[in-house]
Amino acid sequence: MAENTKIEWTDHTFSPWTGCTKVSPACDHCYAEGWAKRSGHVKWGSGQPRRRTSDANWRMPLKWNREAERTGVRPRVFCASLADVFDNEVDPAWRADLFKLIADTQNLNWLLLTKRVGNVMKMANEVANMPRLGSHNGHLLAHHWRNGIPPKNVWLGATVVNQEEADRDIPKLLTVPAAKRFLSIEPMLGPMLLPFERLREWNRIALLNQQEHAVSRIDWVIVGGESGPGARPMSPDWARSIRDQCEEAGVALFVKQMGGSRDKRGELFDLPDDLRIREVPHANS
Repeated sequence: MAENTKIEWTDHTFSPWTGCTKVSPACDHCYAEGWAKRSGHVKWGSGQPRRRTSDANWRMPLKWNREAERTGVRPRVFCASLADVFDNEVDPAWRADLFKLIADTQNLNWLLLTKRVGNVMKMANEVANMPRLGSHNGHLLAHHWRNGIPPKNVWLGATVVNQEEADRDIPKLLTVPAAKRFLSIEPMLGPMLLPFERLREWNRIALLNQQEHAVSRIDWVIVGGESGPGARPMSPDWARSIRDQCEEAGVALFVKQMGGSRDKRGELFDLPDDLRIREVPHANS
């Protein structure tokens, strides 16, 4: 669905389809699955059909794009809050349509957050190889992306919630061409060491060898505890460690919450003062 949102690190959310399959410890208490069960909108899990959202919903980003063109302010659009763009069980033609929508809304910064970051280039290549029926900006976007030219208005993010996922998926994220890359450590399920030191050495060697195209970086890290029934606790010291790592690496940090507790005004009263950090990278021009 498309909407303004209570998710503090974005301006809008957009779901081109709904439905997903659990692939990570992050999914154990998935809010989207809970929404699906309450609403009856779609069944969750492997083998269950995904459900494309309405045409009216798909027109919302075009509206936001016109508003952004008028105001000169680039909003961030989180995609997808009720699905995963790079889900293996989604009709590839739907993904091609999403790529076209992204290409047609250059005044928006699209935050494509996935738990399947290893699928990104494979699926971009899949769209690029589809038969073209006339001009289709989605095919052009995919064609350029697979050839190392990322969409200028796409921020690519990977969800990593423990050290095992960080070690597995951050290297995959760093190999994908992207205007900006970010990590969502939500919910944070343990202490985590991010590969900033190795990344600095990798980039130093790339620059020494005049391989500017090989330089890679993480631009943003989002940290948050789990909320809702059965929430697993997050230690503030885990978040402090990420804060210190980001500060040393010069990476923007957004601490969302410790565990979702809020006072009557919606303030995060459980968030220690030294973790009230809400940084966002500069938007693409």
